[in-house]
Amino acid sequence: RRSGQYTMNHDHSKKIPDGASFDRSGSQDSLDELSMDDYWKELENIHETRGSNHEEQVALVVKEPDEGELEEEWLKEAGLSNLFGESSGDSLESMVFLSTLTRTQKAAVEKRVETVTQTMRKKNKQHQIPDVRDIFRLQNDSKGKVCDGTEPSAVRTSENKNETHDGTKGPKFSLGTDEQKSLLEDIPSSDTDINLEISFAEQAANLKDSSVGKMYKGGGGDTLLPNFRLPKDKTGTTKIGDLAPQDMKKVYSLALIELTALYDILGTEFKQQKAVKIKTKDSGLFGVPLSLLLEQDQKKVPGTKIPLIFQKLIAQIEETTLETEGLLRIPGVATRVKGLCQELEAKFYEGTFNWENVKQHDAASLLKLFIRELPQPLLTVEYLKAFQDVQNLPTRRQQLQALNLLVILLPEANRDTLKVLLEFLQRVIDHQDKNKMTLKNVAMVMAPNLFTFHGFGSKAIEQSEFVMAAGTANVMRFMIQYQKLLWTIPKFIVNQVRKQNTESQKKEKKDKAVKKLLKKMAYDREKHEKQEKTPNDTDVPQGVIRVQAPHLSKVSMAIQLTEELKAGDIVARFLSQKSGNVQALKKEEVFLYEIGGNIGERCLDDDTYMKDLYQLNPNAEWVIKPKQS
Repeated sequence: RRSGQYTMNHDHSKKIPDGASFDRSGSQDSLDELSMDDYWKELENIHETRGSNHEEQVALVVKEPDEGELEEEWLKEAGLSNLFGESSGDSLESMVFLSTLTRTQKAAVEKRVETVTQTMRKKNKQHQIPDVRDIFRLQNDSKGKVCDGTEPSAVRTSENKNETHDGTKGPKFSLGTDEQKSLLEDIPSSDTDINLEISFAEQAANLKDSSVGKMYKGGGGDTLLPNFRLPKDKTGTTKIGDLAPQDMKKVYSLALIELTALYDILGTEFKQQKAVKIKTKDSGLFGVPLSLLLEQDQKKVPGTKIPLIFQKLIAQIEETTLETEGLLRIPGVATRVKGLCQELEAKFYEGTFNWENVKQHDAASLLKLFIRELPQPLLTVEYLKAFQDVQNLPTRRQQLQALNLLVILLPEANRDTLKVLLEFLQRVIDHQDKNKMTLKNVAMVMAPNLFTFHGFGSKAIEQSEFVMAAGTANVMRFMIQYQKLLWTIPKFIVNQVRKQNTESQKKEKKDKAVKKLLKKMAYDREKHEKQEKTPNDTDVPQGVIRVQAPHLSKVSMAIQLTEELKAGDIVARFLSQKSGNVQALKKEEVFLYEIGGNIGERCLDDDTYMKDLYQLNPNAEWVIKPKQS
C-alpha cells in the first residue's frame, strides 16, 4: 500500500504546473519536476528495499511534551538548569555565563525561564522560583550596549559603537540577501562574506529593524548558490575539534541559545523533539545505534571515530571509480542488496566477507541503507525537524548560519560520520562531467535517505509532500556545498567562551585571596610569595613568547613576535631544527596550541597571526604537539 502511495504521489508531481505547489522563494531554487523526479524515484527504491522486512521496523515514538517541559529541557541542555527548581540558589556559574550573552540570547533565555516559571507556579511547585527580571537585573548594562561576547579592546569599539538597541544603525557588516549587492562593499558579486564576529541573531535583528529588511526573501530562479566565504581572521579560524572538551561544552550551550535566539527573531518555532527509548539491536552492523557501533569498532581499531562498515562501503565505491554514470542514483538489485546485508552481518567482523563480488551500485545502496537503518536518524531525533525547518528561514545567509549552529549541536559520533559522508558526496560531484551527478542530483538522491526517517512513521513524508521534498533537497545541497563553513566555530562564540573563562578566573582569584588571608597567620608570607612566582614570568621579555615542544628535538624556544609572524612559521622553525635521536614528525602532524589564559586549549590554524592572538590572550602558554585523535 505504501509503495503505491508513493507511486501515486510521484505521478501527481508530474502534473503539478511548474512551481505551483510550493513557494519558490521559500525553497530557494527553481527545482523543476525533472530534478524532483530523482527524489521520488529514490523514495520508491527505499520502499521497495524496505518491503519485506518492514514489519521489523519499530516506529520511534516522539513524545509530545507537557507545557513547560520543553523549555525546562532546553534550559537543562543549555546548562542553565540551576535557574529554576531546587538548585536555583546555586547559580553563581550561571550568572557568569549569563553576563556574556548578547541581547538576543538573553531574550531567548528569558522567554524560556518565564514559561517554566509560570508552569511551576501553576503546578504549585513552590521551589524558590526566581523572577526573570531578577536573573538579568544583575548584569543589565546601564548603557544597554550589546555584549557580543568579544573582549574589550580598541579594535572592537568602532564596531560596538554602531550597535544600538533598536538596530536602526547596525554594525558594519554585510547585510541580508544576495540581491543587496550595493551594501556589500568591495566584494565581488560572486563572493559573499559570512560575518562570524557578530552574533547571527543580532545580525538578523538589525536586518529586520532596518529598512533593508523589507527585501527579505532570497532566491528567485537563480540555480547557483552564492559563493559564501569566511573572511580571514587574524587570530585564527577555530574549527570543531580544535577546542578542549571543557570549552566545547560551553560552545554547545552557546550554540543552542544562539540558534534559539535566531529562530525567535525570524519567527520560526524551534522545538527539540524528544525520543522515547526503544529496544534496539545491541550488536551487528545495520540498525545498531551509532554510539554502540563505535564502541564495538574501537575494540578492533582503537581511536576510530567513524563506523568501520561506513568507511569500508565508501572505500569500496571509490575503488571502482567515481566516474560511473548515475552513481548513487541507480539502485543496486534489491534482492542482492538484501543478501549482501545478511552476509555482511555474519562475516564483516570476522574478515571473511568477500568484497570482490560487491558491485558498485550495490555498495552505494548499502551505504544509503546503513544511514536509513540507524535506529535514530544521523541528524538525531532532537534536531531532525530543526534541520528540515532551515528551509523556512528568510535568507540563504541565515539558513547557512542555522546549519552551522546545528552541526555544532550534533553529538560527536553523528557529526564525524556526517562530515565523512559530505566529503564523499563532494568527491562524487567533482566527477560530474563523467558520472552526470551534479550537486542538485546528489542532493535529490540523498535527501530522502537523511530526512525521511522511518521511525517517525510515514507522517514526515505525507505532510505537504512536495514542499518538504524540495526544501530538504535544498538543505542537503547547502550541507554539501558549504561543508567547510559548517565545521567552523563562529568567532563571537569563541570570544564568549574566552569571556566566561576570564570572569570565572576572576571569581576564583577572589576566593583564593580570601583563603590566602586565612593562611597568612599560619604561613610565613615571604615563603608563600616565592612559591607563587612562576619561572616563566622572569625569563621572557615583553613581545617575546616561550614556545614548548616536548615531542621535538628542540624542546623550547623564545620567539620574538612580529606583525607578520604566523603559527605555521613557528612550527616550521621548530621542525627545521633536526636531530638524530628524535622521531621525525611531518609538518602536517604537529600543530601549535594556545593553552590556558582565557581558553582551555585551542589548536591553531597555520595562518593565525601570533601577535594579534597574543594580545587577545596574553596569559596563554604555547605548545607544539601532535593533534589528539
